[in-house]
Amino acid sequence: MVMPFVCSKNIAMDVACGQSFRMDFLLTDLPADFHANPYPIYAALRKQAPVHPQPDGSFIISRHADLDMIYRDTTRFISDKKKVFKPKYGASPLFEHHTTSLVFNDAPLHTRVRSIMVGAMNPRAIACMEDGLIRQVDWLLDQMSEQVDLIKSFAGAIPLEVIGNLFNMPHEERGPLQDWSLAILGALEPTLSQQQLDDGNRAVSEFKTYLKDLVFRRAKNPGDPETDVLTRLMQSEQGQLSEVELLQNCIFILNAGHETTTNLIGNALALLDADPTSKDALIVNPGLLNTAIDEFLRMESPNQFGNRLTTEDISLHGTDIPAGTDLHLCIGAANRDAERFEKPDTLQLDRRPNKHLAFAGGAHTCVGLSLARMEGRIALGRFLDRFPNYALMEGAKRGNRIRFRGYARLPAILS
Repeated sequence: MVMPFVCSKNIAMDVACGQSFRMDFLLTDLPADFHANPYPIYAALRKQAPVHPQPDGSFIISRHADLDMIYRDTTRFISDKKKVFKPKYGASPLFEHHTTSLVFNDAPLHTRVRSIMVGAMNPRAIACMEDGLIRQVDWLLDQMSEQVDLIKSFAGAIPLEVIGNLFNMPHEERGPLQDWSLAILGALEPTLSQQQLDDGNRAVSEFKTYLKDLVFRRAKNPGDPETDVLTRLMQSEQGQLSEVELLQNCIFILNAGHETTTNLIGNALALLDADPTSKDALIVNPGLLNTAIDEFLRMESPNQFGNRLTTEDISLHGTDIPAGTDLHLCIGAANRDAERFEKPDTLQLDRRPNKHLAFAGGAHTCVGLSLARMEGRIALGRFLDRFPNYALMEGAKRGNRIRFRGYARLPAILS
C-alpha cells in the first residue's frame, strides 16, 4: 500500500510522476502552475476525489456523469445563490444583479424569464446577425498588423460589437462594456479583494444606469424587432419583465456573451497553433468548423466552473453531503473525462458525439449557445482563410481566473 502525502504546490508534477497523494487542492489557494495547465489536477480529482471537500463546507464535483445528473435534477440541486451570495456581497448592486439574472434562479422565475429571452434570441434573430458579423470580422482582419495581440485586436473585440449590435447600442456608447463585464464577472471568483468587490459594484451600478437611459430612449423610439433584441425583450408577448429583471438580464447577456466568446476564439487559435495537423485539416476543409467549435469548447471550456446548491441530504461516491451545501461543478474536468470521451486529451475536430458541458445542461443550458457557435465559426473561419500561416509568439499570458479559462494576451505573427 502506498502511503499518501500532502501534495506539493506543483500538483501537476506530482501527478505526472505517478505519485499518490492526499488531495488538498483548494479553490482559494491555487498551485503556482494551475492556470498554465489545470488538467492534471482535474484528472487527479476525477480519479481520487470526485467529491472533493473545501474548508468552507462546499465540494468540488468533477466527473461528467455526476455533472450531467446534477444539471438535470432541478429538485435536489438548485441554482438560487442567495444563501451563498448574501455574506459575500451583502446588500449591494452585485447581490441584486446575481440574484435577479437568469443563471442564478430556478423555476418558476427562471422558466418565465428564460422563455422571454429564448423568444428574443430565437434562431431567426441570430441568423439575421450573420452578415453584419462577417463584415465586422473582416474589418478587424483588415486592421491587423504583422504582429498582433489576438485577444485585444480580434477575439476580445468581436463579442463586444456583437452584443452592442444585439441591443442596437450607439457605437460611441460601447466603450465601457468590456470593463463593466470584466469587473462583474471578476466578482464571482472564490476569493475577492475589496478592490474587486468595489469594482464589481461600481460596474453594476454604472451599467444599470446606462441601460435605464437606453430603455427610456428605446421606448420612445422602438427598434426593428427583427434585429433589436432589446426591443423584443421590451415588447415580449410571453409576459412582461419587471424593470429590474429587464436591466439585470441585459447585463447578464453582456457578461455571458463577452468573456466566454473571447475565450472560445482565443483558446481555439492557441489549440490550433499547438496542433499543426489539425490546423491544416481545418484550412483544407472549412466544413469541419461545425464540429470543431464544439471540440474547442470541450478541450478548453471558456467557463470552467458552475455551481448548484443541494436542497436535501444526499450521498455521492460514499460522501455524505448535507442539504444547503454549495457544489462547485468542474466543467473543465468533466469535459476531459475518459469515461465519457475517447482520448479526452486529444483534439479531434470531427468528434461525434460530443456531449460536452461547456454550455452547462438541463434547464439552464446556455440561452446564447447558437450565437456563440456562430461567432466562433465565422471568426475562426475568416481568420484562417486570411492568415493560414499565423504563429503564436513568446509572451502569451493566461488569465488569472479560476471560473473562466482564456488568455489575457496572445501575441502572434501573421503571414
